[in-house]
Amino acid sequence: SLDKVSSQMRRNYSESLRELNLYVGQDNLLSRLWCGDGITQMQLCEHLKCEPPTVTNMVKSLEQNGFIYRKRDEEDARVMRIYLTDKGKELEKPVELKWKQQQEKLLDSISIEERLILRQLMKRMEKNLF
Repeated sequence: SLDKVSSQMRRNYSESLRELNLYVGQDNLLSRLWCGDGITQMQLCEHLKCEPPTVTNMVKSLEQNGFIYRKRDEEDARVMRIYLTDKGKELEKPVELKWKQQQEKLLDSISIEERLILRQLMKRMEKNLF
């Protein structure tokens, strides 16, 4: 069932991220920063569709692990902007590799034709939800 696949995939991905000292969700936050850092926590909340306390906790944890840092906005001292450290930038390729490995494992015995059908079905399911 879809629920079982989803749960196991999340567990597997979570375990592989732990090897990089990350938790599920933190990879999405970093992914946004890899596209361009220097954004605010509110912008991260909007992008991640998370509540501010959730993002605050992720930011604190990532900062403690040396992956990001916060800096006051030069024009508005009330605003804190979030930037990647070199250590955070270096995580991009390993996280991308973990994600690709996860997808490859999931789709291992599925033919190209079946993958195309699956993709169409998944798009329809997504459309049904939104």
